[in-house]
Amino acid sequence: MNGPLAEVRTAVKRFFAEHQPEQVTVAVSGGADSLALAAVTAHLVPGARAVVVDHGLQEGSAAIAERAATTCAELGLAAEVRRVVVSGPGGPEAAARRARYAALRPDRGVVLLGHTRDDQAETVLLGLGRGSGPRSIAGMRSHDPPWGRPLLAVARDTTNAACAELGLTPWVDPHNSDPAFTRVRLRAEVLPLLEDVLRHGVADALARTAAQLREDCDALDEIARRFSGDRRAADDLHDLPPALRRRVLRLWLLDAGVPELSDSHLRRVDALVGEWRGQGGVWLPGGFVARRVHGRLAVERPEGTPDKPVQS
Repeated sequence: MNGPLAEVRTAVKRFFAEHQPEQVTVAVSGGADSLALAAVTAHLVPGARAVVVDHGLQEGSAAIAERAATTCAELGLAAEVRRVVVSGPGGPEAAARRARYAALRPDRGVVLLGHTRDDQAETVLLGLGRGSGPRSIAGMRSHDPPWGRPLLAVARDTTNAACAELGLTPWVDPHNSDPAFTRVRLRAEVLPLLEDVLRHGVADALARTAAQLREDCDALDEIARRFSGDRRAADDLHDLPPALRRRVLRLWLLDAGVPELSDSHLRRVDALVGEWRGQGGVWLPGGFVARRVHGRLAVERPEGTPDKPVQS
Protein backbone atom coordinates (compact mmCIF):
# COMPACT_ATOMS: atom_id res chain seq x y z
CA MET A 1 0.00 0.00 0.00
CA ASN A 2 1.42 3.38 -1.03
CA GLY A 3 0.78 5.57 1.99
CA PRO A 4 2.39 8.85 3.05
CA LEU A 5 5.51 7.18 4.46
CA ALA A 6 6.02 5.25 1.21
CA GLU A 7 5.73 8.53 -0.74
CA VAL A 8 8.41 10.16 1.38
CA ARG A 9 10.63 7.10 1.09
CA THR A 10 10.26 7.02 -2.70
CA ALA A 11 11.20 10.70 -3.01
CA VAL A 12 14.33 10.26 -0.88
CA LYS A 13 15.37 7.07 -2.69
CA ARG A 14 15.10 8.86 -6.03
CA PHE A 15 17.29 11.67 -4.75
CA PHE A 16 19.98 9.27 -3.57
CA ALA A 17 19.83 7.25 -6.80
CA GLU A 18 20.32 10.39 -8.88
CA HIS A 19 23.01 12.15 -6.84
CA GLN A 20 24.75 9.38 -4.84
CA PRO A 21 26.25 11.63 -2.13
CA GLU A 22 29.37 10.36 -0.38
CA GLN A 23 28.22 11.59 3.03
CA VAL A 24 24.72 12.47 4.21
CA THR A 25 23.68 14.89 6.95
CA VAL A 26 20.06 15.73 7.71
CA ALA A 27 19.17 19.19 9.04
CA VAL A 28 16.49 18.59 11.68
CA SER A 29 14.33 21.19 13.38
CA GLY A 30 12.03 18.71 15.08
CA GLY A 31 9.13 19.60 12.78
CA ALA A 32 7.26 17.06 10.69
CA ASP A 33 9.11 17.71 7.43
CA SER A 34 12.61 17.21 8.79
CA LEU A 35 11.59 14.36 11.12
CA ALA A 36 10.03 12.37 8.28
CA LEU A 37 13.14 13.03 6.19
CA ALA A 38 15.42 11.98 9.05
CA ALA A 39 13.50 8.77 9.69
CA VAL A 40 13.59 7.68 6.06
CA THR A 41 17.26 8.65 5.66
CA ALA A 42 18.22 6.67 8.76
CA HIS A 43 16.62 3.61 7.20
CA LEU A 44 18.20 4.10 3.76
CA VAL A 45 21.69 5.38 4.65
CA PRO A 46 23.54 3.66 7.50
CA GLY A 47 26.01 6.10 9.00
CA ALA A 48 24.03 9.21 8.12
CA ARG A 49 24.18 12.10 10.57
CA ALA A 50 21.71 14.67 11.88
CA VAL A 51 22.39 18.25 12.92
CA VAL A 52 19.93 20.31 14.95
CA VAL A 53 20.52 24.08 14.95
CA ASP A 54 19.49 25.94 18.09
CA HIS A 55 18.93 29.58 17.14
CA GLY A 56 18.25 30.61 20.73
CA LEU A 57 15.33 32.79 19.65
CA GLN A 58 12.65 31.17 21.79
CA GLU A 59 12.37 30.32 25.44
CA GLY A 60 13.28 26.67 25.92
CA SER A 61 14.96 26.39 22.51
CA ALA A 62 17.87 24.43 23.96
CA ALA A 63 15.55 21.77 25.37
CA ILE A 64 13.62 21.59 22.07
CA ALA A 65 16.86 21.11 20.15
CA GLU A 66 18.10 18.40 22.52
CA ARG A 67 14.77 16.59 22.23
CA ALA A 68 15.01 16.63 18.43
CA ALA A 69 18.57 15.30 18.60
CA THR A 70 17.47 12.51 20.97
CA THR A 71 14.71 11.52 18.53
CA CYS A 72 17.24 11.40 15.69
CA ALA A 73 19.55 9.22 17.76
CA GLU A 74 16.66 6.86 18.47
CA LEU A 75 16.04 6.67 14.73
CA GLY A 76 19.65 5.56 14.24
CA LEU A 77 21.35 8.80 13.24
CA ALA A 78 24.49 10.20 14.83
CA ALA A 79 23.02 13.48 16.10
CA GLU A 80 24.40 16.73 17.45
CA VAL A 81 23.11 20.19 18.38
CA ARG A 82 24.85 23.31 17.08
CA ARG A 83 24.03 26.59 18.76
CA VAL A 84 24.27 29.82 16.79
CA VAL A 85 24.06 33.56 17.42
CA VAL A 86 21.48 35.27 15.22
CA SER A 87 22.49 38.79 14.24
CA GLY A 88 23.05 41.04 11.27
CA PRO A 89 20.95 42.91 8.70
CA GLY A 90 17.74 41.90 6.98
CA GLY A 91 15.45 41.15 9.92
CA PRO A 92 15.24 38.06 12.15
CA GLU A 93 14.17 35.64 9.40
CA ALA A 94 17.09 36.49 7.13
CA ALA A 95 19.59 36.59 10.00
CA ALA A 96 18.42 33.22 11.33
CA ARG A 97 18.65 31.70 7.85
CA ARG A 98 22.24 32.94 7.40
CA ALA A 99 23.28 31.61 10.80
CA ARG A 100 21.58 28.26 10.17
CA TYR A 101 23.14 27.69 6.78
CA ALA A 102 26.58 28.66 8.07
CA ALA A 103 26.25 26.14 10.93
CA LEU A 104 25.03 23.38 8.60
CA ARG A 105 27.59 23.75 5.78
CA PRO A 106 29.53 20.49 5.61
CA ASP A 107 33.17 19.75 4.83
CA ARG A 108 31.96 17.21 2.26
CA GLY A 109 28.83 15.42 1.14
CA VAL A 110 25.30 16.78 1.17
CA VAL A 111 23.03 18.32 3.81
CA LEU A 112 19.40 17.32 3.35
CA LEU A 113 16.78 19.98 4.05
CA GLY A 114 13.11 19.20 4.65
CA HIS A 115 11.61 21.76 2.25
CA THR A 116 8.36 20.53 0.72
CA ARG A 117 6.20 21.41 -2.26
CA ASP A 118 4.34 23.89 -0.03
CA ASP A 119 7.59 25.66 0.85
CA GLN A 120 8.36 25.85 -2.87
CA ALA A 121 4.96 27.43 -3.58
CA GLU A 122 5.53 30.02 -0.84
CA THR A 123 8.98 30.82 -2.24
CA VAL A 124 7.56 31.38 -5.74
CA LEU A 125 4.84 33.67 -4.39
CA LEU A 126 7.39 35.67 -2.40
CA GLY A 127 9.49 36.11 -5.52
CA LEU A 128 6.45 37.21 -7.53
CA GLY A 129 5.33 39.68 -4.88
CA ARG A 130 8.77 41.23 -4.52
CA GLY A 131 9.48 41.44 -8.25
CA SER A 132 12.72 39.57 -7.66
CA GLY A 133 13.10 38.29 -11.20
CA PRO A 134 12.97 34.82 -12.77
CA ARG A 135 15.81 33.37 -10.70
CA SER A 136 13.80 33.95 -7.52
CA ILE A 137 10.52 32.76 -9.03
CA ALA A 138 12.33 29.60 -10.15
CA GLY A 139 12.36 28.65 -6.49
CA MET A 140 14.59 26.12 -4.76
CA ARG A 141 16.56 23.38 -6.47
CA SER A 142 16.34 19.78 -5.32
CA HIS A 143 20.14 19.61 -5.52
CA ASP A 144 22.13 22.79 -5.00
CA PRO A 145 25.44 21.54 -3.55
CA PRO A 146 25.98 21.16 -0.70
CA TRP A 147 22.21 21.34 -0.10
CA GLY A 148 19.73 18.63 -1.01
CA ARG A 149 15.93 18.91 -0.94
CA PRO A 150 14.46 15.47 -1.68
CA LEU A 151 10.92 16.44 -0.63
CA LEU A 152 10.22 19.33 -3.01
CA ALA A 153 7.56 17.27 -4.78
CA VAL A 154 5.99 16.07 -1.50
CA ALA A 155 3.15 17.93 0.23
CA ARG A 156 3.49 19.17 3.81
CA ASP A 157 0.41 17.16 4.77
CA THR A 158 2.21 14.03 3.58
CA THR A 159 5.15 14.53 5.94
CA ASN A 160 2.76 15.06 8.84
CA ALA A 161 0.94 11.83 7.96
CA ALA A 162 4.27 10.00 7.56
CA CYS A 163 5.27 11.00 11.09
CA ALA A 164 1.93 9.70 12.35
CA GLU A 165 2.63 6.38 10.60
CA LEU A 166 5.98 6.22 12.36
CA GLY A 167 4.55 7.15 15.75
CA LEU A 168 6.64 10.33 15.85
CA THR A 169 5.37 13.51 17.50
CA PRO A 170 6.77 16.55 15.66
CA TRP A 171 7.49 19.82 17.39
CA VAL A 172 5.17 22.63 16.26
CA ASP A 173 7.12 25.87 16.01
CA PRO A 174 4.97 28.76 17.31
CA HIS A 175 6.70 31.03 14.80
CA ASN A 176 4.91 29.04 12.08
CA SER A 177 1.60 30.51 13.21
CA ASP A 178 2.80 34.04 13.95
CA PRO A 179 1.30 36.48 11.39
CA ALA A 180 4.20 38.84 11.98
CA PHE A 181 6.12 36.66 9.52
CA THR A 182 5.33 37.10 5.82
CA ARG A 183 5.59 33.39 5.06
CA VAL A 184 3.03 32.60 7.75
CA ARG A 185 0.48 34.94 6.16
CA LEU A 186 1.16 33.42 2.76
CA ARG A 187 0.62 29.96 4.22
CA ALA A 188 -2.44 30.78 6.32
CA GLU A 189 -4.19 33.41 4.20
CA VAL A 190 -2.94 33.82 0.63
CA LEU A 191 -2.49 30.22 -0.49
CA PRO A 192 -5.85 29.02 0.92
CA LEU A 193 -7.57 31.94 -0.85
CA LEU A 194 -5.85 31.08 -4.13
CA GLU A 195 -6.82 27.44 -3.71
CA ASP A 196 -10.44 28.51 -3.27
CA VAL A 197 -10.51 31.02 -6.13
CA LEU A 198 -8.56 28.88 -8.62
CA ARG A 199 -10.27 25.61 -7.69
CA HIS A 200 -7.33 23.86 -6.00
CA GLY A 201 -3.98 22.62 -7.26
CA VAL A 202 -2.26 25.98 -6.76
CA ALA A 203 0.78 24.61 -4.90
CA ASP A 204 1.31 22.05 -7.67
CA ALA A 205 0.94 24.73 -10.35
CA LEU A 206 3.42 27.06 -8.64
CA ALA A 207 5.92 24.23 -8.24
CA ARG A 208 5.57 23.38 -11.97
CA THR A 209 6.09 27.04 -12.84
CA ALA A 210 9.27 27.07 -10.77
CA ALA A 211 10.56 23.94 -12.53
CA GLN A 212 9.88 25.43 -15.97
CA LEU A 213 11.64 28.68 -15.07
CA ARG A 214 14.66 26.79 -13.71
CA GLU A 215 15.01 25.02 -17.04
CA ASP A 216 14.85 28.34 -18.89
CA CYS A 217 17.32 29.99 -16.49
CA ASP A 218 19.73 27.06 -16.80
CA ALA A 219 19.63 27.26 -20.59
CA LEU A 220 20.31 31.01 -20.60
CA ASP A 221 23.06 30.65 -17.99
CA GLU A 222 24.78 28.04 -20.16
CA ILE A 223 24.70 30.39 -23.15
CA ALA A 224 25.98 33.23 -20.94
CA ARG A 225 28.99 31.13 -19.90
CA ARG A 226 30.04 30.92 -23.53
CA PHE A 227 30.17 34.72 -23.69
CA SER A 228 31.67 35.32 -20.27
CA GLY A 229 34.91 33.56 -21.13
CA ASP A 230 35.61 35.83 -24.07
CA ARG A 231 37.01 39.35 -24.32
CA ARG A 232 34.34 40.82 -26.54
CA ALA A 233 34.09 44.20 -28.21
CA ALA A 234 31.80 46.81 -26.70
CA ASP A 235 29.29 46.53 -29.53
CA ASP A 236 29.08 42.74 -29.12
CA LEU A 237 28.16 42.99 -25.45
CA HIS A 238 25.87 45.96 -25.95
CA ASP A 239 23.94 44.18 -28.70
CA LEU A 240 23.25 41.03 -26.67
CA PRO A 241 19.61 40.60 -25.57
CA PRO A 242 19.27 42.21 -22.10
CA ALA A 243 18.33 38.93 -20.40
CA LEU A 244 21.49 37.27 -21.73
CA ARG A 245 23.68 40.33 -21.12
CA ARG A 246 22.63 40.47 -17.46
CA ARG A 247 23.55 36.81 -17.04
CA VAL A 248 27.01 37.47 -18.50
CA LEU A 249 27.41 40.35 -16.06
CA ARG A 250 26.16 38.20 -13.18
CA LEU A 251 28.80 35.54 -13.86
CA TRP A 252 31.48 38.21 -14.04
CA LEU A 253 30.38 39.84 -10.76
CA LEU A 254 30.18 36.51 -8.95
CA ASP A 255 33.65 35.62 -10.23
CA ALA A 256 34.86 38.93 -8.78
CA GLY A 257 33.49 37.90 -5.37
CA VAL A 258 30.35 40.04 -5.18
CA PRO A 259 27.84 38.27 -2.87
CA GLU A 260 24.04 38.17 -2.80
CA LEU A 261 23.28 39.76 -6.15
CA SER A 262 19.67 40.76 -6.69
CA ASP A 263 17.80 41.54 -9.89
CA SER A 264 17.96 45.23 -8.97
CA HIS A 265 21.76 45.12 -8.66
CA LEU A 266 22.11 43.42 -12.04
CA ARG A 267 19.83 45.91 -13.78
CA ARG A 268 21.82 48.85 -12.45
CA VAL A 269 25.10 47.31 -13.59
CA ASP A 270 23.51 46.43 -16.92
CA ALA A 271 22.58 50.10 -17.35
CA LEU A 272 26.32 50.86 -17.47
CA VAL A 273 26.28 48.93 -20.77
CA GLY A 274 22.79 49.16 -22.22
CA GLU A 275 21.83 52.67 -21.02
CA TRP A 276 25.20 54.39 -20.74
CA ARG A 277 24.97 58.14 -20.26
CA GLY A 278 28.04 58.85 -18.14
CA GLN A 279 26.54 57.77 -14.82
CA GLY A 280 28.61 56.96 -11.75
CA GLY A 281 29.43 53.64 -10.18
CA VAL A 282 26.95 51.08 -8.86
CA TRP A 283 27.30 50.09 -5.21
CA LEU A 284 26.96 46.35 -4.67
CA PRO A 285 26.73 44.02 -1.65
CA GLY A 286 29.94 43.41 0.24
CA GLY A 287 31.26 46.91 -0.38
CA PHE A 288 32.01 46.34 -4.08
CA VAL A 289 31.48 49.04 -6.71
CA ALA A 290 31.01 48.46 -10.45
CA ARG A 291 32.09 51.32 -12.71
CA ARG A 292 32.47 52.04 -16.39
CA VAL A 293 35.80 53.67 -17.20
CA HIS A 294 37.02 54.37 -20.75
CA GLY A 295 34.51 51.96 -22.25
CA ARG A 296 35.30 49.11 -19.88
CA LEU A 297 33.66 47.75 -16.75
CA ALA A 298 35.68 47.21 -13.60
CA VAL A 299 34.80 46.05 -10.10
CA GLU A 300 36.48 47.81 -7.20
CA ARG A 301 36.91 45.61 -4.18
CA PRO A 302 36.02 46.89 -0.66
CA GLU A 303 39.60 47.92 0.01
CA GLY A 304 39.54 49.97 -3.20
CA THR A 305 41.77 47.70 -5.28
CA PRO A 306 40.40 47.49 -8.84
CA ASP A 307 39.63 44.01 -10.07
CA LYS A 308 40.52 42.66 -13.49
CA PRO A 309 38.40 44.66 -15.98
CA VAL A 310 36.21 43.30 -18.75
CA GLN A 311 35.26 44.99 -21.98
CA SER A 312 31.83 46.54 -22.17
